[in-house]
Amino acid sequence: MPEDLLIIKGTKEDQYKNLVPQIAAIIEGETDLIANLANIAAALKEQFDWLWVGFYLVKNNELVVGPFQGPVACTRIKKGKGVCGTSWEQEKTLIIEDVEHFPGHISCSSLSKSEIVVPVIKNNEVVAVLDCDSSLLDDFDETDKFYLEEIIAGINFNE
Repeated sequence: MPEDLLIIKGTKEDQYKNLVPQIAAIIEGETDLIANLANIAAALKEQFDWLWVGFYLVKNNELVVGPFQGPVACTRIKKGKGVCGTSWEQEKTLIIEDVEHFPGHISCSSLSKSEIVVPVIKNNEVVAVLDCDSSLLDDFDETDKFYLEEIIAGINFNE
């Protein structure tokens, strides 16, 4: 496992192309899910300096905050509530340019301006979501969606 990330500047795609294999190397061979989720959140936060990066895990029919980097977070989110709960309910990635215009947005931090939420689907069921918040408006796009979904696909939720 690498001990340090090689952080680069450049286009968003260049940054992801540099980061994705490093994340794969960090989680390769590690069987502890929480350790892997924590390192993924840290790597994304370090590379992109987003406001908040973390995972919510489906437990007892609600999302419960898991490993994250950033300000204190909402602890529990109901299915269909906020961006995370809606992504879970719809089983699809949501890119929100301005969270103030998302009906029912749950504001864990007033500094959050845009958001992307990627559902983690295993055995045709959402088991978690990856939530990334930015203090900038319109900070997420299809490039983020593509690479974040690729990162999510590499996580082993079966162990």
